[in-house]
Amino acid sequence: MKQAKRDLQQAQRALEAGDYEWSCFVSQQSAEKAVKALYQKIGLPSWGYAVSTSLTNLPAAFKPPQELIEQAQELDKHYLATRYPELRSRGIPPEFYTRQEAERVINYARDIINHCENHTGINPFS
Repeated sequence: MKQAKRDLQQAQRALEAGDYEWSCFVSQQSAEKAVKALYQKIGLPSWGYAVSTSLTNLPAAFKPPQELIEQAQELDKHYLATRYPELRSRGIPPEFYTRQEAERVINYARDIINHCENHTGINPFS
């Protein structure tokens, strides 16, 4: 969880520097690490990078509301497209990302971190 929060700080710094694609990518990484920390805390394995899938597959006591899963779906879109120019027919990732988008996904990552932190004390097997 500490690394998730640290990554979120880096996403904010990238936003302030105008590196919006990097801010979006690091926001996704932050959320992914928070969800994996929750899985680790409750003793379950977690594989892959899709935050939305990981949230959906949580035990019922930990599952977030649908809105948070939809936010995670948007974050998941930033895992590859933020870093690989060949995924677009032209240009490079920085040409396609905006400040508003980066601000939005930082908030989504923060919401996911908060959800995961708020559920680390629950016993999934009770």
